[in-house]
Amino acid sequence: MLKLFSLRSLCVPGVLCVTRYLQIAPQRSQRRRKERKALTVSMKKYAVIVAGGSGLRMGTTVPKQFLPLRGKPVLWYSLTSFLDAFKDMEIILVLPQDHLQTGQEIVRTTKDPDRIWITVGGETRFHSVKNGLDHIHHHSIVFVHDGVRCLLTPDLIRRCYEEAIGKGNAIPSVQAVDTIRIETVGGNQLLDRHKVRIIQTPQTFYSDIIKVAFEQDYDESFTDEASVVERLGVKINLIEGEPTNIKITRPVDILMAEKILEERELNRQ
Repeated sequence: MLKLFSLRSLCVPGVLCVTRYLQIAPQRSQRRRKERKALTVSMKKYAVIVAGGSGLRMGTTVPKQFLPLRGKPVLWYSLTSFLDAFKDMEIILVLPQDHLQTGQEIVRTTKDPDRIWITVGGETRFHSVKNGLDHIHHHSIVFVHDGVRCLLTPDLIRRCYEEAIGKGNAIPSVQAVDTIRIETVGGNQLLDRHKVRIIQTPQTFYSDIIKVAFEQDYDESFTDEASVVERLGVKINLIEGEPTNIKITRPVDILMAEKILEERELNRQ
């Protein structure tokens, strides 16, 4: 354990007092960095990836998480980003009952299928996430991610992890770029877009926090994991997300995703 000294006990007349203090301060800072790094390495990590969407808004009979994107299913990219982020990351993939076989086929094509488990979703997103959380039994950091946000990077996942370690949770978000109006009883009202944040995933928490939060009864106001956790009185910690971390919902999103992946491939060359 680091022994702390009072400034008086270390002081001697003149510059030695300041010199000694400056020598100890970096030591304390270095110790804290080492302790945090050790915690970062040792903490168990689980990603609950929810892939229960349909192809309704996409106008297809194939659920959007299974649509092809540059030769691979949309879901494959999400799984791969989490596998790449940490070597000890374990994934719980939540799928509709009718698409378990398709999910199994995609998992087999990933770089490390042994780190991925599949479970069945529920009636709503809330219940699907809860089903995934029920398989986590260790003190850990838990990421909850939309399977169709397939363009997230391993860097974003690592940043969410580091922030959650220090503050209990980390919710990626980006600033709104459009003019925002909210409907009111009398019509509508302009909002300051500089104060509006567009929320993304992976939403990241200590397992102790999110598992307790999902013991609450379902409420229609629960639109994401942060809203569930916030109901307990927990302060939500927003971090900077990624503009390219889009949610595949409509046909134009597939075209955008293809372009983004193409640009990333060119940048790696």
